[in-house]
Amino acid sequence: MSAVAAQRWYGRLHWQVFIAMALGIAAGAAGGADIVPRVGWIGLLFVRLLKMVIVPLVLFSIISGVASVGGGRNLGRMFSKTLGYYILSSLLAILVGLVLVNVIRPGAGANIAGAGGATIPELAEPGTPADLLMRMVPENVVHAAAKPDMLALIFFCILFGAAVASLPEGPRETLSRFFNAGFGAMMKMTGWIIRLAPIGVFGLIARVVGLTGFDSFRAMALYMLTIASGLAVHLFITLPLLLIVLGRIRPRIHFRNMLEPLTLAFSTSSSGATLPVTLRAVEKKVGVSNRVSSFVLPMGATVNMDGTALYECAGVLFIAQVLGIDLSLGQQLVVVITALLASIGAAAVPSAGLVIIFLVLESVNLRGPEVDAVVGIMLAIDRPLDMFRTSVNVFSDSCGAAIIARSEGEEGVDKEQEKGGYDT
Repeated sequence: MSAVAAQRWYGRLHWQVFIAMALGIAAGAAGGADIVPRVGWIGLLFVRLLKMVIVPLVLFSIISGVASVGGGRNLGRMFSKTLGYYILSSLLAILVGLVLVNVIRPGAGANIAGAGGATIPELAEPGTPADLLMRMVPENVVHAAAKPDMLALIFFCILFGAAVASLPEGPRETLSRFFNAGFGAMMKMTGWIIRLAPIGVFGLIARVVGLTGFDSFRAMALYMLTIASGLAVHLFITLPLLLIVLGRIRPRIHFRNMLEPLTLAFSTSSSGATLPVTLRAVEKKVGVSNRVSSFVLPMGATVNMDGTALYECAGVLFIAQVLGIDLSLGQQLVVVITALLASIGAAAVPSAGLVIIFLVLESVNLRGPEVDAVVGIMLAIDRPLDMFRTSVNVFSDSCGAAIIARSEGEEGVDKEQEKGGYDT
């Protein structure tokens, strides 16, 4: 029996969050506004802890992820195909979320935690495409990290990771070990903070219910429907179309072959934890060679987060709508680009998207206690969405492996294995 299956239900984080949410609702309803100064600070402290890890987590995760592809000219062709597919699939996911949140407008007229009456911050406006490009290139990386100017910081980290990957073996291995170790340490620290989520959720929910009653939760139902609809469109329409158009693969067969990894991804909310099962299914059932799968899938678990990218983009626009802000086309373009780049640095662990969403918020200067309060409510109902978007992430990785294998001339991908089980 696996460690996940053996763990008792009350020891699992999502159940602890649900219980904390219920207790927070009860405390807020019973205490009203009087309870806010007593417990509200707990939730706000939790949000500060999340923000604390953003810059170092992005720095180490993106550099280590991009550098992990290794060097050598023989990898150039496969790297280009893999990265091209991941950028395309993530961008399509973001555009799906962008369209849905603009059409449905789940945050319009909502008053979540009093944010509807908040003072509107001065938003960052990119101006022309040339201005946006200039903004992506920092004059001072340290200043960009301290500000923080996340778009510039992410751009630098991607370039630095690529530079590390192109070094000779000796210095490349030295720097890779350093950034991998730093990423491991940041993952450990982030894990500690995520384990405090039940306490933070209790404080945030009690504060919200104490201030506004139950009005905040009505808008969240429409928000969840919007995100879930976007993920469903990408999973059942966009990615199958990519299989058909780019790989000439029948999606029904690929879904059948990937059923076990999709189920595990949904239950664990971790594409990293699902990776061994994904590798086995892609090789044994989909029929992709180890040469392709061992390169594409680990890279995908690090840099390809379609569901997370969709969630970040739609989530930021939702928060802007709650605040009564209409983001201009240029500002939405900044959100799209930042969500695309930030998804590269999204760690393959549960609820990592909630940490990364602060990056995208910073890109358009959306910050303040009202923004933190809305993100806190999003955290409380994030678990089912996190499970869904992890499944989308894993399926996109597997689609990429199958498509690239077909482009490399491999026969029998999602064909000969369609009725068979795992080879023994």
